[in-house]
Amino acid sequence: MIVGAGFAGYRTARELSRMSRGKADITLLNPTDYFLYLPLLPQVAAGILEPRRVTVSLSGTLRHVRLVLGEADGIDLDARTVHYADPEGGEGTLSYDRLVLAVGSVNKLLPIPGVAEHAHGFRGLPEALYLRDHVTRQMELAAADDDPKSSAARTTFVVVGAGYTGTEVAAQGQLYTDAQVRKHPLREGMRPRWILLDVAPRVLPELDEHLSRTADRTLRERGVEVRMGTSVKEATSDGVLLTDGEFVATRSLVWCVGVRPDPLVEGTGQPLERGRLIVDPYLRLPGRPEVFACGDAAAVPDLNTPGEYTPMTAQHAWRHGKVAARNVAASLGVGERRPYRHKDLGFVVDLGGAKAAANPLGIPLSGPAAGAVTRGYHLAAMPGNRVRVAADWLLDSVLPRQAVQLGLVRSWSVPLDTASPELARVPHDQKRETVSGPGAAVPEDVSDGPEGGADHQTIDAPTPEVAREGSDAEGTEVPSDSESDAEPGEPGGGVDYQTITSPTPDVAKEGPDAEETGSRSDAEPAQNQPGSEPAKNQPGGEPVGNQPGGEPHEAPGPVKRTDGTPEGTPAEGNS
Repeated sequence: MIVGAGFAGYRTARELSRMSRGKADITLLNPTDYFLYLPLLPQVAAGILEPRRVTVSLSGTLRHVRLVLGEADGIDLDARTVHYADPEGGEGTLSYDRLVLAVGSVNKLLPIPGVAEHAHGFRGLPEALYLRDHVTRQMELAAADDDPKSSAARTTFVVVGAGYTGTEVAAQGQLYTDAQVRKHPLREGMRPRWILLDVAPRVLPELDEHLSRTADRTLRERGVEVRMGTSVKEATSDGVLLTDGEFVATRSLVWCVGVRPDPLVEGTGQPLERGRLIVDPYLRLPGRPEVFACGDAAAVPDLNTPGEYTPMTAQHAWRHGKVAARNVAASLGVGERRPYRHKDLGFVVDLGGAKAAANPLGIPLSGPAAGAVTRGYHLAAMPGNRVRVAADWLLDSVLPRQAVQLGLVRSWSVPLDTASPELARVPHDQKRETVSGPGAAVPEDVSDGPEGGADHQTIDAPTPEVAREGSDAEGTEVPSDSESDAEPGEPGGGVDYQTITSPTPDVAKEGPDAEETGSRSDAEPAQNQPGSEPAKNQPGGEPVGNQPGGEPHEAPGPVKRTDGTPEGTPAEGNS
């Protein structure tokens, strides 16, 4: 039984499948049917790659592996069972002889006021799709805005965290918005403003100085404001207050300060190191020889640096998976077990266009040479879709990007404080599907609140081109002054619902809160959005070391997630 299909879980399943040749019963439990190649996610947000390019089908690439769609929410180590919830609300229990925990990591929160309500992370595909839509929308609204202050706020984007993810998001984002300005010019003298913040002394503080200097120089040449030694003190609906006292008016706050292990591991009752399961060099849990852990969920001893643990990166997670598979097989009498050792092959950071920073095998590179090495590395590392990714890169080099909003992922669907960044949150606990039509009655047992609601499409809806979400089953009409150009949970956002009788077919109806008929001028906090939970500051992951706040996490308890939502993602980093 393998729980999680990130870098570590996918590699474990693939290696075990190859070694067993169909003679073993291998079950992979994951909330999605794909493996996400996280390092290329910034290119999805920038419109370079289509979303499916960075996903690899699990059932299509893992022979002799049984895929169970669901999210593990409880583990009984004594009974050797894993309890899970499937995507449609059902529940089930799976038994195992050997268990591999590879549940990955989620966004790391810090106790900074307003961040959980107004920021969005960048750990899953829904978040990348939301960011692309959001940035596109802000640029389009700014181009038509008569208020210079409002236009400036819409075209200001703040990225917190100058590690791999934050650096690449800022680099790709600047190119994306500059391309939009060429099509839809802003006010004279105005251009998109991207700000990259970090309390560390330099960009990419975890890497060598050559990569850091290359990334810093490239960002500044493009106009990105790189502010080291600075972070967010408070986030509001109107902008962010920085630790240096400056207030930046913005509608966009992207949170990339680091990751923490999946909350599932806290409930196992096993020893933890900053939220990660402590394992031996063979990736086994102490006293539980049948249980293995790898990837971001495991604190794996670094045999090259005694007393340290391997960092939470994709490169380590991928290698963990191979060792875990071999040691699981060895525990069943096939082959010999081996400890986890690693050799640094170097790092690559894609800065957009032909620019990158890389040091393959310790050789420092920058410019087009680094760009070629970086893209070559990603093509070699991807377990699928190589031709499609290369084709998208080629098309992007000769054709203009398509800057359009799909509107499929809304603000409240991707709260920062979630154990499931790989899944867009939707109204749940639907009791039955409903079809509206002349004379059709709305069932009374369909709830209209955040705890459940009909998620149906009416036959007689006047807006067939718009996806309708939430219940609003009785066609409650929302006053026009409650319609906002921002989404619920965004700065300046409010109610953004579409009624059955609405005359505005270009606005998507969403949210099951049909009783919300009054206007709201301020953003709705994330914890008050449909299907969301109260925000929690949950430190305890790998220390970012370059952000304020955070405390050690000590919360072993019942083997149940604190928020009851699905989860499981790969590691932070692009190498």
